[in-house]
Amino acid sequence: MRHTLPIAPQFYVTAPQPCPYLDGRMERKLFTALQGEGADSLNNALSQQGFRRSQNVLYRPSCSDCAACLSARIDVRAFEANKGQKRTLRRNNALERRATSPWATDEQYELFRTYLDARHADGGMADMDVFEFAAMIEETPIRSRVIEYVDKESGDLTAVSLTDVLEDGLSMVYSFYDPDQQQNSLGTYMILDHIEIARGAGLPYVYLGYWVPGSPKMGYKARFSGLEVYHRGIWQKMRDPKTYEADTHPLSTDPIAEQVANISLPDRWPTRK
Repeated sequence: MRHTLPIAPQFYVTAPQPCPYLDGRMERKLFTALQGEGADSLNNALSQQGFRRSQNVLYRPSCSDCAACLSARIDVRAFEANKGQKRTLRRNNALERRATSPWATDEQYELFRTYLDARHADGGMADMDVFEFAAMIEETPIRSRVIEYVDKESGDLTAVSLTDVLEDGLSMVYSFYDPDQQQNSLGTYMILDHIEIARGAGLPYVYLGYWVPGSPKMGYKARFSGLEVYHRGIWQKMRDPKTYEADTHPLSTDPIAEQVANISLPDRWPTRK
């Protein structure tokens, strides 16, 4: 018997597990494989619908009793640095940006471990070994870059971002940095620098992942002007963050079958009738 690939991406749902952002809640993800010749076009299409990439998988939250997580991106043309962000840029003048192919190094892993141990010791990545780290960096079927930030004088690796290049912007997949330089706001600095990279490349957006109202871990994203969130099926300008309710009624979350039916796929994939 000859087996053929499905004519369209197949979507699945993870089992519920404790939410890493809001205490007492359970998270569930809708996901599909990212592979084959159409990987780039699928990644572009689904990123514009609130999905994120993790290695060879695209996912977005699909929790049964909560819809707090909102995909966030910065409109580069609408962004204006505030006074604090301008100070962050000045404080990090000693850093040099280096863009490389997605290849993991021992130096990156050492910084990654230091970052996790200091900032996310009880997180889902806390036990990640060097081989899993290499997979996170290197297993990408699309155009990805590792953006390293190195101290010009000492040559020390200070911060790293794994970044995907989309047709309409840059997607910051995962970032980490020297936790001993908290005063330099390195996380904010990397976002500001990605805005400059996107602006120079003529790309309209920088995708930041998910913003979660009510989660202190995600509060920093709301401080960027020009921020947009993917809410109720469309991208919209961020309102006052206080107007977004973290407590969402279960009935506001569409059934899985309806969510999948409303996903727009690239033109190269026919749909079953």
